[in-house]
Formats: sequence, structure tokens, C-alpha cells
Amino acid sequence: MDNAEDGEKFKKTVFVTVGTTCFDALVRAVDTKEVQEELLRRGYTHLFIQMGRGTHTPTKSVGGDGTLSVEYFTFSSSIADYLRSASLVISHAGSGSIFETLRLGKPLIVVVNEDLMDNHQSELAEELADRKHLYCAGPQTLRQTIASMDLDSLLPYHPGDATPVVKHINRFLGFPDD
Repeated sequence: MDNAEDGEKFKKTVFVTVGTTCFDALVRAVDTKEVQEELLRRGYTHLFIQMGRGTHTPTKSVGGDGTLSVEYFTFSSSIADYLRSASLVISHAGSGSIFETLRLGKPLIVVVNEDLMDNHQSELAEELADRKHLYCAGPQTLRQTIASMDLDSLLPYHPGDATPVVKHINRFLGFPDD
């Protein structure tokens, strides 16, 4: 086995996504020395940041010699490949990003944008965290969440089956059962 294969074998990637929004507080948080050192301490080697419409530009790093490799981009036609290859996902609280990550069975930290008014997204994130499907943090508590997380304690997310509800509605409306 050559060195390139060795390096690929031990690659542990963190993917950060803010979706189509501007969430500079999250991008700034993962761009800090403290968060990056905590990720390294936890064995992660690569950090990919999808920064959306934000204005904070993270610092790129090649990695190696005890540092995290850091790359960033604004948008991609599909983040599916990033999600599939990630060892850990750190996401904004958008329901699409949350459920796509959970369906893939990836460990997830949802970072709530506390600057949003009437933030229904935080309710979803907190409920799923209470059910042990993900971790929930704010930009200022992200490092502590990474430091204390136990990914083995997360429970797989299984989408509910709407069939009984649909059958009930159909019966109520007078449609025949299939």
C-alpha cells in the first residue's frame, strides 16, 4: 500500500453546510483555532465548509503536521457527495439539510442561528436532539459540543410511516381502502 492510500484510509472529514443562507456566525465558529484544534483532537483530518451567501471567508489550510486541512466553497449543484463522504456533519438548522443528513445515517451537529426571529428551526433541532438523533449547539457552544459529544450514543433516525394517517383520511372522506 502506498502513502496516498494510507492517507485516504485515515481521512476523517467534517462537512459544514449553511445551505443557501448567510450564517457567518457558524462559518466564523468553525474557522476558529479552538474548534479546529478540538476537531483534530477528536481525530478529524479534513474540514470542508459550504459558506453560502456569507461574507466571512475561512482560512484555507493544507493540513498535515498536526493541522486540519481546510477548504471552502460558496455553493455546489449538489452537496450529496460531501454529505456521503463526511464522518461528521455540522449544519445550519434547515429541515432539508437535517433530514438529508439523518437519512444518510451521518453523525450531525445542528448549529442554530440565534439571530433569526421566530426561529421554528430551533424547535426542530432541539426536538431531534432530545430524541438523541443529533447534537444541537449555538455558534458559541460548538467547541464544547464537539469536545463532549459521544457519537455512539446517537440513535438512528427512521422516518415515520404516514400510511395509517392517509388511510384514516381516505376513510373519513369516503374513499375505499386499497
